[in-house]
Amino acid sequence: MASQDWFDKDFYKVLGVSKDVTPAELKKAYRKLARKYHPDSNPGNPAAEAKFKEISEAHSVIGDSAQRKEYDAVRAMGGGARFTAPRPGGGQAGGFDDVFGGMFGGGARQQQQPGYSYEQGGFDDLLGGMFGRGQGGGGFGTSSGGFRGYGGPTRGRDVIASTTVDFITATHGDQITLQTQDGRAIKVKIPAGVADGQKIKLRGQGQHSPDGGESGDIVLTVNVRKHPVFERDGLNLRVSVPVTFVEAALGATIEVPTLGGAPVKLRIAPGTPSGRVLRVKGRGVVTPKGTGDLLAVVQVAVPSHLSKDAEEKLAAFAESLPKENPRDDLLAKARD
Repeated sequence: MASQDWFDKDFYKVLGVSKDVTPAELKKAYRKLARKYHPDSNPGNPAAEAKFKEISEAHSVIGDSAQRKEYDAVRAMGGGARFTAPRPGGGQAGGFDDVFGGMFGGGARQQQQPGYSYEQGGFDDLLGGMFGRGQGGGGFGTSSGGFRGYGGPTRGRDVIASTTVDFITATHGDQITLQTQDGRAIKVKIPAGVADGQKIKLRGQGQHSPDGGESGDIVLTVNVRKHPVFERDGLNLRVSVPVTFVEAALGATIEVPTLGGAPVKLRIAPGTPSGRVLRVKGRGVVTPKGTGDLLAVVQVAVPSHLSKDAEEKLAAFAESLPKENPRDDLLAKARD
């Protein structure tokens, strides 16, 4: 901020406080005014916006202990003085000499004095020495952040949370109600197809600002319970379907479950091996970005107990088959 602004503006008056106000009293006064004139509370009101910027500017200076010292020092020295360019023949009344002349042996009466350059230790060095600015910077700096650079109200903190939903809710989407730590009930829309571990941002539902600013967000992690039958594969749903050896060998029509709907019928071709994937179009996850399919993975079920008669018949069946080893190709590839 320019030092001229500090001469012109009475920041204590802007905030309605006395010059000996304590930091706590100053903060209280600022918060009250910030809530009153905040643009969110006065949409489309340029006068309120201008007032908000004015009080934010004032607080950014006298709300900072270091800048408040500098501000008070400049106001105490300068009174109503102005920094103006010197005339070619000497100092100009009411200018730089009027403010600092007495302190450094100069004055408006001293004519034809050489001006300070940066290399000689001029105006920048002079102010730096007065207010304790070292080589690292400081002086009449500006504060960052806040409403358009004026150090306005702080934003409320974000809240990290998590919730667990069932598989069907995550797949089809739904609206659920959650309770926050401060007792508020909030409605959350779970989008169709949300994945396990996916994060949803609930804007403005986090902690409130301590001084009239916008509230923080809730960052919600969604955990999805496993389903006993279905698994997610992108937008597809995958299900393992057991078939008997006879069904796989001779072919059959079987029923396959769908998520939340009636079963569908699938034709198993003769000689279908275990692990073959049969696709049912459009019976996967439905989202605005697309629709997945149902993937039925065939698993040939081997009976664990056979009767004596079944064993004999199976042995006779094996004898009738061609003498070939289905692992020959695998072993040959392994040797290459």
